[in-house]
Amino acid sequence: MFAQWITREGSISVATKDSDLGPMLEGLGITLPHSVPAEQSVLGAVLLQPDSIMELVENLRPEMFFVRQNRAVYVEMLALVNSAAPIDIVVLADHLAADPAFPQQDGARAYLAEIAATVPSLSNLTHYVKIVKEKYIKRQLMQQAQAVFEQANEDLESDAMLESAEQRLYEIRSGQESNEVQSLKSAIVSVMGHLHLLEGPDRDKYLGVSTGYRYLDQVLTGLGKGDLIILAARPGMGKTSFALNIAANVAEKGTPVLFFSLEMSNEQMAGRILGAEALVDSRQFRTGVRDAGAWDELAYASEKLSRLPIYLDDTSGITIPEMRVKIRNLNQNAIKSGRPKIGVMMIDYLQLMSSGRRSENRVQEISEMTRNLKIMAKELEVPVLCLSQLSRGPEKGRADRRPILSDLRDSGSIEQDADVVMFLYREAYYDDGPDADESLAQCIVAKNRHGETTTVNLSWDGAHTRYIELAPDT
Repeated sequence: MFAQWITREGSISVATKDSDLGPMLEGLGITLPHSVPAEQSVLGAVLLQPDSIMELVENLRPEMFFVRQNRAVYVEMLALVNSAAPIDIVVLADHLAADPAFPQQDGARAYLAEIAATVPSLSNLTHYVKIVKEKYIKRQLMQQAQAVFEQANEDLESDAMLESAEQRLYEIRSGQESNEVQSLKSAIVSVMGHLHLLEGPDRDKYLGVSTGYRYLDQVLTGLGKGDLIILAARPGMGKTSFALNIAANVAEKGTPVLFFSLEMSNEQMAGRILGAEALVDSRQFRTGVRDAGAWDELAYASEKLSRLPIYLDDTSGITIPEMRVKIRNLNQNAIKSGRPKIGVMMIDYLQLMSSGRRSENRVQEISEMTRNLKIMAKELEVPVLCLSQLSRGPEKGRADRRPILSDLRDSGSIEQDADVVMFLYREAYYDDGPDADESLAQCIVAKNRHGETTTVNLSWDGAHTRYIELAPDT
């Protein structure tokens, strides 16, 4: 755990969550990177122009402020915004009167007046914000260097050290580093800030990722960042096709998708997506295309799909650490080129994954993998849609063959770790009679941590390997 260390710098105190790092560097004549003028200018700009707080909300978190008083001021500013109270020196000073960062009477008022009077230029706010973030990232890198030193001293294996260092550096680069212990008040401020952003002009950036299926989106409120979503069905039910349909829909809206397939090759997946888009019978991808009209449709679809940010990986028996490395590399390249990072990750399918080590207990191995998938989703802040097989429970004498949560194959932890569990079901799969309607299908939302559980009606187009959504009353 990191504890506070405090030094004096003029009339202000500075505090970070470093334990030995601060004093150790002081002994070497090195100061932790920070800019008092930039932090004060950021806050002073808000006092002079309260509307500018929204630029700070989108770019700065309280822990990015090195100076203890500045961090306290920013937390109270956010609280005032969320309660629709005005941001001015009088109101802020009243809220900060009991804060230990300002032990002297009227200390907060004097400090606020000082920073408001010393803002060099309101037009340079974006530059001041950049300086605060830059100094914070450098402090994080120095903490990482200290962590590597401590791990080496503990005689950890080099592979574990490398994985830890890579993960930490990726988190710092992505702005997702672990935060210090947070008070309820601070968490509520974050929640209210997010709600304000949902009402702003860029609200689409903060919503769940749309699946392209309107009624399913209404139930799930989209694919949530950090959620583990399980899509399960019996073999041949079309779960890979449904996942690829969603991947194409997501990518069409500009959100990059990374699809790991442990069963099909990249070419097979591309053929599925291409056939669904061009409405060319999937059998022609094996027997050959002899219709000139179909070639025209394929050419048009190929040109359209080639522009979509979908990335395919068909590594067999891939492990979760290997997935982490691949998504990190893609995201780092995206950042360098100014493109958006991976927004959705898909895995086909869970039972073909490997934990990377021998285990005679498959149930325990699956449990470990679902926990790690959930952790990865949370750390990367992306939805992870993982396909899963079902046991043969529905086929063993149940009158109603619709799948239920206990049918999830190999481990009860799948249900426990998942935020959402969905099942695909087609009655004709079990009924080969002449009157069976092959097209009728359902997506059963059996678990939904964020809302209701219900059934979404679908139509299965087997020739083109795609699912089409039907109205709820169909």
